[in-house]
Amino acid sequence: MEELKYYKIYNDLKTKIISGEYKNGEKLSSKRVLADSYGVSVITVEKAYNILADEGYIVSKQRKGYYVLKIDFPSKEKIPKKKYSHIEEEKAEYDGNLELSVWFRTVRRVMSEKAEKLFIPCKSAGTAELRNAISDYLLRYRRMSVNPANIIIGSGSSKLYETAARILGKDKIYGIEEPCYQQIPLVYKGIGVKCQSLKMGNDGILSGELDKPFSVLHVTPFNSFPTGVTTSLSKKKEYIDKINEKNGYIIEDDFSSEFFKPGHPVETLFSLNSGEKIIYMNTFSKSISPSIRIGYMILPDELLEKYNEIFGEFPCFVPVMDQYVLAEFISSGSFERHLNRARRKLKNI
Repeated sequence: MEELKYYKIYNDLKTKIISGEYKNGEKLSSKRVLADSYGVSVITVEKAYNILADEGYIVSKQRKGYYVLKIDFPSKEKIPKKKYSHIEEEKAEYDGNLELSVWFRTVRRVMSEKAEKLFIPCKSAGTAELRNAISDYLLRYRRMSVNPANIIIGSGSSKLYETAARILGKDKIYGIEEPCYQQIPLVYKGIGVKCQSLKMGNDGILSGELDKPFSVLHVTPFNSFPTGVTTSLSKKKEYIDKINEKNGYIIEDDFSSEFFKPGHPVETLFSLNSGEKIIYMNTFSKSISPSIRIGYMILPDELLEKYNEIFGEFPCFVPVMDQYVLAEFISSGSFERHLNRARRKLKNI
């Protein structure tokens, strides 16, 4: 109990100094006198004095003792009145398809079963559990065979765009759809990447536009925003042929592809080209909730080494807890059941 008594002494003295009961420059009682007063050891008093000295409330003078520092503490009259009111929380009601009880049950399970793991930082690519879960899900639900080692976890689409640009090189010209999701050119131009606008037709980028100068093609083949265009199979093959001709890369931004209707999932550029020359990206912000700031990209083998050279020593910026919860949500089948409910709802609209 004695080790806790130093804090009471420290707190008592600090209160008296701030209140002005102990005047600035006043000498404090000796360690022995104060120890007798509190009924504790001299060492306990010394510990309290040392903390006060470290925080600047008192100063020790050799062979003289401890003195209150000459600091003008503000009186209550001098403390300014509060000028600002609290920010009002935005009023919004949850209107998503996610069954919140299932999500919270998943959170509780992770906290119970993986408590210690939640405090261990993970490497830049993300936790093995989430990368494995995504790999298994893509095979089951999207018919995509992906090595978990090629999956990189990131904090949303914008961060993934920036990461891809650093791997591919910011000196290259990036071909982007016109019109497109405005965040795409904003991110690229914001980091100094030159963009080439490519006009959209009824089934994707117009063929003539693909002859413009670019070596990286950023496309959203499924339900492109804001046009709503889904790229045809022949157009996808045209993209692949053109990028092979240019010896470049395609960034396949597949952000809303889980909501295909009806029938089977739409064939991805990644699957058509076995992942070669394709950086596949997706995010859970669209499929689960905008507040879930987790996305992922799949790198070709030839770019994985470069990623590790640039980012290998950094930690992953997605919280470990969020990664484990999402991994459990996917592995338990809850994510696919959620998607099926959302798709049925869309089908009836």
